[in-house]
Amino acid sequence: MDSNFSFLTPYFNHLLPHTQQAESLVYTAPRASCFYSRFTLEQAVIWLYDNDLYLKLPYDKNLGALIHEQTFKDNLKPGLFNKIRIIHQVGNRAAHQTTLIKPNDAVHLIEELFHFLYWLCRFYSPEGRNLPNIKFNPPLSTDSNGDKDLTLKEIETLEKKLSQADELRRIAEEREKITKEKLSALKAQITALKDKNKTLPDQHDYNEAQTRTYLVDVLLQEAGWNLDQPHWTEYEVTGMPLDRNPSGKGRIDYVLWGDNGNPLALVETKRTKKPAEIGQQQAKLYADCLEQKFGQRPLIFYSNGYQTYLWDDYTYPPREIQGFLKKDELERLIFRRKNRKKLHLVPVNNDIVNRSYQTEAIRQITEAFSQNIRKALLVMATGTGKTR
Repeated sequence: MDSNFSFLTPYFNHLLPHTQQAESLVYTAPRASCFYSRFTLEQAVIWLYDNDLYLKLPYDKNLGALIHEQTFKDNLKPGLFNKIRIIHQVGNRAAHQTTLIKPNDAVHLIEELFHFLYWLCRFYSPEGRNLPNIKFNPPLSTDSNGDKDLTLKEIETLEKKLSQADELRRIAEEREKITKEKLSALKAQITALKDKNKTLPDQHDYNEAQTRTYLVDVLLQEAGWNLDQPHWTEYEVTGMPLDRNPSGKGRIDYVLWGDNGNPLALVETKRTKKPAEIGQQQAKLYADCLEQKFGQRPLIFYSNGYQTYLWDDYTYPPREIQGFLKKDELERLIFRRKNRKKLHLVPVNNDIVNRSYQTEAIRQITEAFSQNIRKALLVMATGTGKTR
């Protein structure tokens, strides 16, 4: 089978065996394939920390900490971090959870790994600027040939065997010994290499749109949402403003439904290169349409892949979150919205506080909360009854 990763030769030969193994197992052993994709990612990330002295080695040396270190993220081409997140998260799921891993997941990880490793070769190999603009070709479905997917126990054993802990310790120890002069010289070398490879623009299509869509799928699945159902994606609504669409119709990227058939939330996604806020007004209009049809206003998520915001526009302003909420969490928020009391109208219990300034402080805070302000700071002198 022809490999998508032949471009790794000759400068990154050490990554080639496991990429080819991941490719060969896509259809017959997708869990194992995802594991090998994640392992190859880990090898490549460690190589970067070993060779690019601009990257600060974090205290915690697991893969999650390595890829979330700020200097590592800042060094990446825009859009690449999402690819790395996908490989890491789905690879972890394959290695540690009983969740079904499909061949489609394995193919996605192979493709995301392909783009990341292309970038690595493009900017870190001596002749990276001359790397041809190649396109990913999904592996063809093959007969089993006796391949059997790995169990979680087998993956655990393999993970221990392939552990990179010793290599990371070596890198950390060498960095401690390096002198300032040598550090400056090595940084100058890597800067010169990158600058040389930037003399020709990178024309590679990193397929950012597909990555963004799949990442949202991954994050929703992590929150327990099953997207393999009708009406969960590309849901058509009517009642949109005619100045946006003369037909008055629109399509919502994702609708998250409750057991009673009412919408709990919608998700609007935009391109990574655009601020997530671009999707805010569009999402609000979609929420209007769903509320008009079902009598329940959904919560709103909008995202550009890097940033995701949750907005209950009946109560609080948007706030950035790190993932999507589970069904019971969304149901709880909607229940609270429907049944919340106006705090500033709730009587103060004089058995707890009986001083005028305490009552005034409580009233100021409850009025702020009633105006959909999420936080309040109470400043009072010691001994005046803040805790009460």
